Amino acid sequence: MSFGKVAVLLGGKSAEREVSLKSGGMVLNALRSRGVDAHAFDPAERSLEELLKQKFARVFIALHGRFGEDGTLQGALEWLGIPYTGSGVLASALAMDKLRTKLLWHAEGLPTPPYEVLGKESNLEAVAKRLRTPLFVKPASEGSSVGMTKVRAAAGLDEAYALAVNYDPVVIAEKFIDGPELTAAILGDDVLPVIRIETPREFYDYEAKYLANDTRYLIPSGLSAKKEKDIQALCLRAFRALGCRGWGRVDLMLDKRGRPYLLEVNTAPGMTDHSLVPMAARATGLSYEDLCVRILEGAHVG
Repeated sequence: MSFGKVAVLLGGKSAEREVSLKSGGMVLNALRSRGVDAHAFDPAERSLEELLKQKFARVFIALHGRFGEDGTLQGALEWLGIPYTGSGVLASALAMDKLRTKLLWHAEGLPTPPYEVLGKESNLEAVAKRLRTPLFVKPASEGSSVGMTKVRAAAGLDEAYALAVNYDPVVIAEKFIDGPELTAAILGDDVLPVIRIETPREFYDYEAKYLANDTRYLIPSGLSAKKEKDIQALCLRAFRALGCRGWGRVDLMLDKRGRPYLLEVNTAPGMTDHSLVPMAARATGLSYEDLCVRILEGAHVG
């Protein structure tokens, strides 16, 4: 392949390190199977300056969470002048911050669940009355449901806030949307088939995402052809509203009336054997290996 020497960035120092090691390991093997001169590179253990010293031509970002998906790494790679996969600095930072994502989507007229920002002085009982329970409490800038709690009664808000604030000083409470969870992967300008997620757990949490074998992923999603097309168009609008590009994944919920509510955008989604983007790609006939090559082809600077 004509990509030159490629670094697969994996591991890192976020709360999602273990998932990143799995994603990166699979990406590394996939690229090598297609003849790419790919090498593992863990920025938690090596200086990014080594990317220049070792003459890496481009980078595949398989890091999740802080210092990988939040714009900081993207800024460093821009400074070094090394092409990288996924969204740029601003889009990565916005998408990582669920609060700023919501503010921007509201400004664009895109649907997202009602929410409130929680702080030490918040009247949690009043928040529960306004949003109504059940609701979700989550750190604004974490992924993989890390630090997230589904709260069924106001009495549980204190504990949920205490957990979330361990991961981020900005914590949000979000209205629970009682309906199916959907996700749509985006590859370039294409939106892949929508996946419907079903889990017997309280919600689609870390264990359901990466460890459980009883999580169900439905492709086709069960939506009508028109509804699926509308959802795909909405997800592409949400993705582009943040300035995202290359590839990513948009998560959303449908309420009981079938109305969509956008949750978040993942700009460096998981690429493990449980991950959603490879599933959606497979449904279109695109293998895991060829998906990795397609993502790498989109590497850019600026």
